[in-house]
Amino acid sequence: MMTEQEMINCREPERQIERAIAIMHRLRCPGGCPWDAEQTHDSIISNLLEECYECIDAIRARDWPHMREELGDVLLQVIFHAEMAQENPDAGFGMPEIACELADKLVRRHPHVFGQSNVTDTEGVLTQWDAIKRQEHAIEDKPYLQDCGKGLPAMLRAYKITRKVAKVGVDWPDHAGVVEKIREETDEVAETLSLPDGAPQVQEELGDLLFTIVNLCRRRGVDPELALDAANRKFERRFNALEQLLRQEGIGLKEASAADMEAAWQRVKRTEPLV
Repeated sequence: MMTEQEMINCREPERQIERAIAIMHRLRCPGGCPWDAEQTHDSIISNLLEECYECIDAIRARDWPHMREELGDVLLQVIFHAEMAQENPDAGFGMPEIACELADKLVRRHPHVFGQSNVTDTEGVLTQWDAIKRQEHAIEDKPYLQDCGKGLPAMLRAYKITRKVAKVGVDWPDHAGVVEKIREETDEVAETLSLPDGAPQVQEELGDLLFTIVNLCRRRGVDPELALDAANRKFERRFNALEQLLRQEGIGLKEASAADMEAAWQRVKRTEPLV
């Protein structure tokens, strides 16, 4: 284990992971940081989620310095959980065991690199990975979607589920079939307009529509999460510009009429370059 002075001063690139692990151990020890010492696996779940999303935001922005920082914050969460697991006799593992299990898994699941498999394309690699995973977890005789996307947000889970069932032929023969299904689901949503807001059927039909749209995204090679994020950003950009235009005309958002809003919105759209 590093000395305290080494933890503070070490700059050797090959020892920085060791340094981070040693610092976390010191923070959790008696005389360390009270906050770090009080944390549990459960208490920092929200930190893990938040850091992952902040890292994703930096990746999408191609903000390399920020991405480096955020990847460090994600790594901190891994090191934090590893340290707590090492302290727990019932868990009994730390970073070495985590890294070893990861390395073994990478070797097992890449037999086309480290073994005798003849798989040569991406689709084959993914199918092979899934087969090996099912074998490892002894789930060959269990439901095909067992634990598929477990814990993911709903849209990402829908994307993963549709990709998985498509591998066994549960899919539309062409894109037009999905578009037709979207029209069908949209009609069914329209039939619920007379129902009260929040009615179970309203939720069900809107869910069916969203699920089908995710299917079209998959078929078109579009990550629905990225597509929705881009749409959010575009709307935010245009709305900010709309607000600025109205302000220049002496109109506040609360005072603006629907006609004012629409006129400003169209002006904003006309100023944006065509994609």
